[in-house]
Amino acid sequence: MKVFENKADLIFEINSLKQQSKAIGFVPTMGALHKGHISLITISKNNNDITIASIFVNPTQFNDKKDYQRYPRILSDDIKMLEKAGCDIVFTPTEEEMYPEADNRQFDFGNLDKVMEGKFRPGHFRGVALIVSKLFDIVTPDKAYFGEKDFQQVTVLKHLVTIMRYPIEIISCPIIREHDGLAMSSRNMLLTKEEREHVSLISKTLFEAREIAKKLNVEETKNWVIQQINSDSLLKVEYFEIVNDINLESIHDWSQNENKVGCIAVHVGNIRLIDNVRFY
Repeated sequence: MKVFENKADLIFEINSLKQQSKAIGFVPTMGALHKGHISLITISKNNNDITIASIFVNPTQFNDKKDYQRYPRILSDDIKMLEKAGCDIVFTPTEEEMYPEADNRQFDFGNLDKVMEGKFRPGHFRGVALIVSKLFDIVTPDKAYFGEKDFQQVTVLKHLVTIMRYPIEIISCPIIREHDGLAMSSRNMLLTKEEREHVSLISKTLFEAREIAKKLNVEETKNWVIQQINSDSLLKVEYFEIVNDINLESIHDWSQNENKVGCIAVHVGNIRLIDNVRFY
């Protein structure tokens, strides 16, 4: 496995691979890797000649500086994990390498970046778009792989590819969960032992909501989910929305034909967790 810190060196390597007509899969990450990330590497390896991962904690997508500062950073462990998973190339740039000067670009995502995460984390998706577009310009992959836990992010990035006219296919991959159902997240390692024992209520409630929805209307189901989770004194729902999976507009009636996704954000002390579940 090759590790690059300099984008010029990585571009040179990729150009060589392109000359050999190698299909390139790309897995952008912020590090603190877990089995969810490794599942993306595995899927990419099964569908491409070369798999490239990046590790970069992107400052522009954090609207809370404290959240950025406490985001876990374990680069040496991450590199070992990627090597064991059979990743071919890892890109580990510095902030100066990715942002040598201010990047003031704006993106028009319509309503996609104004609801849910966009509403409660203003500027977040602009920051995501800034770094992903920079990485796409460097890596020029054929396919890029993202976990469906970040459902809204995947939707936004599919739109980014369209408006930027990138010849890149965005592949959304299934959520990987812990034994108790908790969606795997780099932030999970920041939970205290007590908090970790409580957070499984999030996924448990989402899964139960699919059955509850057979008896309740959409608004009643939303209220039930919020009440169930807020009944735990350690947990506080920031939002729970049931939306269609194309333009993220709210669903108001189960009879609507759109594919329906319930998206949630929950605060556990200083940690913020997100998850989602599909309603059928």
